[in-house]
Amino acid sequence: MFNVRDNVKKMEGYVPGEQPPPGSRVIKLNTNENPYPPSPEVMKVLREFDGEWLRRYPDPMATMAREAAAKVYGVPVDWVMAANGSDEMLALLARAFLEPGRRIAYPMPTYSLYITLAEMQDAATVEVPYDEGYNLPVEGLLAAQADLTFICTPNNPSATVAPVGDLERLAAGLKGVLVIDEAYTDFADENALGLVSRYENVIVLRTLSKAYSLAGLRVGFGVAQPRLLEGLIKIKDSYNVDSVALRLAAAAMSDQAWMKANAERIKADRSKLAKALEQMKFKLWPSQANFILARPPGGDARYLYHELRDRGILVRYWDRPRLDDKIRITVGTEEENQALLEALKGPLVTSGN
Repeated sequence: MFNVRDNVKKMEGYVPGEQPPPGSRVIKLNTNENPYPPSPEVMKVLREFDGEWLRRYPDPMATMAREAAAKVYGVPVDWVMAANGSDEMLALLARAFLEPGRRIAYPMPTYSLYITLAEMQDAATVEVPYDEGYNLPVEGLLAAQADLTFICTPNNPSATVAPVGDLERLAAGLKGVLVIDEAYTDFADENALGLVSRYENVIVLRTLSKAYSLAGLRVGFGVAQPRLLEGLIKIKDSYNVDSVALRLAAAAMSDQAWMKANAERIKADRSKLAKALEQMKFKLWPSQANFILARPPGGDARYLYHELRDRGILVRYWDRPRLDDKIRITVGTEEENQALLEALKGPLVTSGN
């Protein structure tokens, strides 16, 4: 008879956003994917791919991808670690620093994978609540003095940014490791990468899933001083970034102009969508990501989610405290955003809002 660990039995597990079947005509605005294609440089490498690269194991250190990332981030190559998405970096950090008797802290509501990772390690959790404006609860996080502190900025699901000054206060005041998860930073006005050179307990995470349009590739990076990365490298899978991914990642990172143009396009569409939603009496939080957190007039987010789904439009809804009156909307193409706005008119009128 086999038995998994008791803490695993009790876990709910992370629930990803709904993925419609291939070929579906659903408008997918629920998992913050980029609505525009990857760089032509990525597609060029894919077309010219050599089958010999598949026959052999990939470079275990993903050097090609790390070199491209280091150039973009302006740090030495040995300050960059590549992973199977930034989610793997989060998992490695949990594996390296958490166990029964150790603590993880994070503000709430935030990316729910953090909770899952803590439960996997049977670690104690300190959830410090955001206020209504999603201002970073610096004092509460400092008081927690956790072994690992996760900050998602721009935060998911609020899309709000933690000021770099607040993050520096945490870096200076925490004895444990500060993990700054910047998956959406390419859509924001500032980032915290500069803290890595000043604080040895800081690691900044980046991904190619959002601004680089490569969510299906699964490549992310951790940027930190080498002493912090050493332990993570020891426990990663031997070949955690495959041969296809590391080459396509390098190609994507080499075309910053393409990424930035798409990011600017999304930011412009984000502003238009936010203005239209506000005119429909939605309560919004200031977004610096590629999505918007919105509370519908009347607050019946569950009803709105199901009505939109019935109309072939997916947005994200959570049935949990402080989020159950809101939906999260990914910024799509101009046409997708317009279709959403048109679809919203029906449910809002029907519900009497």
